[in-house]
Amino acid sequence: MGPALAQSCPGHPDAIGTSRTITVDPTVLPHIGTMQYKTSLPLEDHEVVITFDDGPLPPYTTRILDTLAENCVKVDYFLVGEMARAYPWLVRRIYNAGHVIGTHSLSHPLTFNRMGESGIEKQVEGGIAAVDAALGDPRAVAPFFRVPGLLRNNTVDDFLASKSLAVWSADEVADDWHHGITPKQIVKLAISRIEAKGHRGVLLLHDIHPATAMALPALLKELKERGYKIVQAVPSGERPASVAEPAIAKAPDAAGWPRVVKASVSVAHSAKPKLAHHHHRRGHKRDVAEGDDAAIAKAIASKKKSQTADSGANWFTMWR
Repeated sequence: MGPALAQSCPGHPDAIGTSRTITVDPTVLPHIGTMQYKTSLPLEDHEVVITFDDGPLPPYTTRILDTLAENCVKVDYFLVGEMARAYPWLVRRIYNAGHVIGTHSLSHPLTFNRMGESGIEKQVEGGIAAVDAALGDPRAVAPFFRVPGLLRNNTVDDFLASKSLAVWSADEVADDWHHGITPKQIVKLAISRIEAKGHRGVLLLHDIHPATAMALPALLKELKERGYKIVQAVPSGERPASVAEPAIAKAPDAAGWPRVVKASVSVAHSAKPKLAHHHHRRGHKRDVAEGDDAAIAKAIASKKKSQTADSGANWFTMWR
């Protein structure tokens, strides 16, 4: 466990802040998140680790970073390699703000559970290399990996273990990738699921959606009012205090909230809330069976609004 962090937040006395850090060594804690694994972070009562997937993508990532800074909250990011290539200045801003950066594949294909080892290697190593390049210092990238769509299987887990990467699932999700979900609904779902899961856990959110950016201030406020504390997971070993800002000009944030932003990858998520609830109700403390992973994959295929890498569509879909 890392040292306790300052509770105060200069200029924002009502901010929730970050209470402490937990050091994660992949050799000690290779699997994280009770939605799919029997282990998670050793959190105490009313402690939450906030994680963000799929970015970076302005203006949503930048607005989320502003909110986190205003509340002195430190989180963990899982970045897509091709998005890091597109916005290296934003990757460096994330790191220099004190957040931990892990990876989330090169192009976010929703086929990890059907790939051979060569395909898995290309996505994992390619994503790490792209984030390395965006940061300009490989020491800044944490050995943390989250499988796109949470579509893991034993082949995926074994490969990631061979690369000494901690595999992150989650304890709770807030369905913030769903079409039409409102900020209020995101907050309600996040809080209710944290409360139901022992008043603690790793919460999975996405920094590419406008509803998430709008929900975050209220979510942090609600967590504080209910007595929760924010914990940040950090890797073991030395990391640079900061990385140099890129020489290239920063892309301006979009003036509005676009419905569709063209990019080089497509993203959809499969984390089913009922999976988390199922494990809570029955008290399962085991790895998810291969049949459960197949059910997740089937659920993805049935979502008409989801796009996969197999489809050849190269779009991030944004909803108001």
